[in-house]
Amino acid sequence: MAQNVGQQVRSNAVALISLAVALTALSYNTWRNERTEHNRNIRVAAFEVLTELGELQVVVNSAFYAKGSNRMDPMTGWGRVAMITDLSQLLPDPAPRRAEELHRVWQANWEGLADNEDSVERVTAEIDQSRAAIREILRQLH
Repeated sequence: MAQNVGQQVRSNAVALISLAVALTALSYNTWRNERTEHNRNIRVAAFEVLTELGELQVVVNSAFYAKGSNRMDPMTGWGRVAMITDLSQLLPDPAPRRAEELHRVWQANWEGLADNEDSVERVTAEIDQSRAAIREILRQLH
């Protein structure tokens, strides 16, 4: 005698519940792995940007405060600014906007870094604002 659908569901309830639990667990695990990878990528890019910002600050300080042969050529900062701008595109807002502003400020002031304290202060302020934005992005990761 053929069983109706209701009886078949009752007799296979454990198997159906097990299937539902397995599919739910698989879905959650996949989502969690994707989220973890996203956060890891953000974290790596953010730390690289922080490193480049620190190195750019060394260029700025050396160009203005160092004496004689210890002075760095501000031209070397262009590579750092380019790397910061590129890496910031991988990060959420406000990092890309801050990087573009840093690029603008650097472009307007890099030639005056050796002898103009106002240029040093403008670039340093922009570096500090970029660092603050990156630290906030890192704080918001889950």
